Amino acid sequence: MNRFKFKGLFFIIFMIGVAFTISTINSQTQHSKPQEHTPKQASPKQSNSSNKVSILSWNIQDFGKSKSDATINTIANTVRNYDIVAIQEVVAGYGGSQAVAKLADALNRKGAKWDYAISYPTKSPPYKTEKYAYLWKTSKVSVNKKARLLSEVNPNVFREPYLIGFNVGGKSIELLNYHARKHKDKPQDEISDIIKYLKKNKQTIIMGDFNLSETHPVWNNLYKSNYKSALRNNRTSLKTKCKKGNYLYHSLDNIYYNDNMFSVIEADKVDLVKQCNQLKKVRRISDHLPIYVHINIL
Repeated sequence: MNRFKFKGLFFIIFMIGVAFTISTINSQTQHSKPQEHTPKQASPKQSNSSNKVSILSWNIQDFGKSKSDATINTIANTVRNYDIVAIQEVVAGYGGSQAVAKLADALNRKGAKWDYAISYPTKSPPYKTEKYAYLWKTSKVSVNKKARLLSEVNPNVFREPYLIGFNVGGKSIELLNYHARKHKDKPQDEISDIIKYLKKNKQTIIMGDFNLSETHPVWNNLYKSNYKSALRNNRTSLKTKCKKGNYLYHSLDNIYYNDNMFSVIEADKVDLVKQCNQLKKVRRISDHLPIYVHINIL
C-alpha cells in the first residue's frame, strides 16, 4: 500500500514539473513576439528620413459643389501618388470647402492618411474672389508653419497667395500657392510684387496658374536670384476643341524653385487627355492639366 502511495506521489511531482516546463516555454515565446515586430514599428520613421518630396499643383476650374462624387473620385485617383497637392480656383462659398473635404475623404479611402487646409476667401475685386487648398500625406510631411494668405503683398495682387510650411525628413520647405489675374489684366504687374517676397524668402517654392509663361520678361528678376522654372515650354491649358490631335493651349502653370536649395528630379504635366475623344470629358474637371515636381531638398 505504501509502495502504491509512493508511486502516486512521484507521478504527481512529475506532472507538476512537466506543466512548469511548458509554462516557461510559452512565457518565453510570448515575450519574444514584440521584439520580432519592433523593426516594423520603426519603419514610418525610416520613411520620413527622406529629403525627397513630390508636389502636384492643379487649377481645378470652379472646384465646388458643381463637381460630382464621380469627378472628385477621378481627381483623387489622379493626385493620390503625390505627397503634397496644391489646388487653385476653389469656389469661395461653402461649396468649395465642402468639395475639398470630399476630396480628402476620397483620398483617405485609398490607403494613405491625408490632411488638408483651406484658405479664407481672397481679398479680391468683385467676382474674382477664390480660395486655395493644400492636401498632404501625413506619413510623409508634417506642417511646421500654419497655412495663411500672404496679406503682406501689395493690394495690387488680385488673389493673394496661400503660404504653408512643411517638415520633410527633418528639413523645412515653404510653399506658395497662387492663381494670377487673367492674361488680359496683365498678371506681370502683380507677379513683380510677389517676386519681391520670394527674393527675401529663398526657401519658398511658388506654384500655380500664372496666366503667362516662364519666358515672360517679368521672371528675369527672379532668375537672377537662382530661381528656375520646373517646366519649360510645356503647354498646360486645354483648348475647347481638338484639331489634328492638338488640344493643348498655353504654358500657364508652373513651379518655381531656388536652385541652391532644391534639385529637381522630375517635372512635367499629367496629361489626362492623350486622345481627342477624351478632351470633353477632361474639361468637365478643368481647363488646366495638373503639373508636378519631384524634388530633393539640399
